[in-house]
Amino acid sequence: MTMISRRIDELKDEIIESTREVLMIKSVEDEPSENAPFGKGVSKALEKALEIAKNLGFNTVNMDGYVGYAEYGEGDDYIGVLGHLDVVPEGDGWIYPPYGAEIHDGKIYARGTLDDKGPMMAALFGLKAIKDSNLPISKKIRIIFGTNEETGSKDMEYYMEHEKAPLAGFTPDAEYPIIYAEKGGTVFDIVKPMVSSENEDFKVNYIKGGHRANMVPDYCEASLSGFSYKNLEAYIKEFNKREGFKVELEDKPKEIIIKTFGVSAHGSVPQFGKNAIMLMIEILAGLELSNSTLKEFVDFSNKYIGHEVYGESFGVGLEDEVSGKLSFNVGIIDYHEDKLTMTLNLRYPVTFKLEDMTEPFNKRLEGTDIKIENFEHQNPLYFPEDHDLIKTLQRVYKEQTGKEPELLAIGGGTYAKEIPNIVAFGPIFPGKPDLDHQANEYIEIEDLILNAKIYGNAIYELAK
Repeated sequence: MTMISRRIDELKDEIIESTREVLMIKSVEDEPSENAPFGKGVSKALEKALEIAKNLGFNTVNMDGYVGYAEYGEGDDYIGVLGHLDVVPEGDGWIYPPYGAEIHDGKIYARGTLDDKGPMMAALFGLKAIKDSNLPISKKIRIIFGTNEETGSKDMEYYMEHEKAPLAGFTPDAEYPIIYAEKGGTVFDIVKPMVSSENEDFKVNYIKGGHRANMVPDYCEASLSGFSYKNLEAYIKEFNKREGFKVELEDKPKEIIIKTFGVSAHGSVPQFGKNAIMLMIEILAGLELSNSTLKEFVDFSNKYIGHEVYGESFGVGLEDEVSGKLSFNVGIIDYHEDKLTMTLNLRYPVTFKLEDMTEPFNKRLEGTDIKIENFEHQNPLYFPEDHDLIKTLQRVYKEQTGKEPELLAIGGGTYAKEIPNIVAFGPIFPGKPDLDHQANEYIEIEDLILNAKIYGNAIYELAK
């Protein structure tokens, strides 16, 4: 056992109590105020974390409530550990108070135990163990406490405007062993203007479905006028044979409502869901629609998107060995008389560039009057397997756990994307439940302490 790990065992009770102190603060984003850009609760959690760090003997800085850090060592270059103190709302269904930080059966229960308050306290005490052991380091070390990861990461925008990036580091905002590849992400709308006429015999009044771009929609509905209920009912019977889908009809005095039900999944893994919007598109494609501009869009999207989740027919079926296939998710649809908007979430493999996706995508739109609007993009994150940072974290993980440090590639994005030279590293161990954003979130005390040992040793290996 290293000096760092021995010291963490001695600090166990202090680690638990400090973690509980931070967990007892409800740090959900709220109305901004002076030096509290994300609300008083978030600000209070930041102040508490910095107070704990100061009492442990570290220099601390509060950057106007946007972000704070605890610092140890000398020099301009630094190793960074980045995590966040803001949490998502607690929701319902808790068996223990979500901000009670109560201990039951060796587990601390509270919102933020895994995401990220618990592991950030583990990292802080890992640094304390380095300090107490008087181990020589050649670089400065910062534990960076973010405050806005859950609702926009404006904290890291502010940080990077005022500070330079770390030489290397990690974020305890995901799972073990190491996430070395995160796909590039885009969210955008495709928009088609609609031309309606007074004499529409078979009219679609509206289509609406989905809530978020990064979720496979499990519900969509459309309002139709002028159609025979009996004929629609016979037509829909075929669709109700589809596995994982269900279609309902509601007959109203002046309209018929079609309701499609699918299976929700995260937008990074649309293959695990059933897209209710695209089922609706398929249903509408088989109907006689009076509005020619709507018919054009329905036929186009049914042909080139359909139920595909990898973008092959659209011409964007990119794939690499590191991170697999591009994912293509239709998250939201909104159609009323003047325009139709469909919100897409495409995530492309890490060894490709954005234009490798956008050029064929735009080519497919040629000849239509469909436009792209509200385009958002996040670059992929990728560290080669032989990168020093990856090798160091792998070695420490194996030494501390005895398990093989397999590398993970994901379609989602972690906090690691917010500043350069960072990878996601823990805190969830293989085989343990991912309770982030769930009711009854907890961290096992044994895992909290093991995280502190892993993070302390990793920080030292990077900074020595």
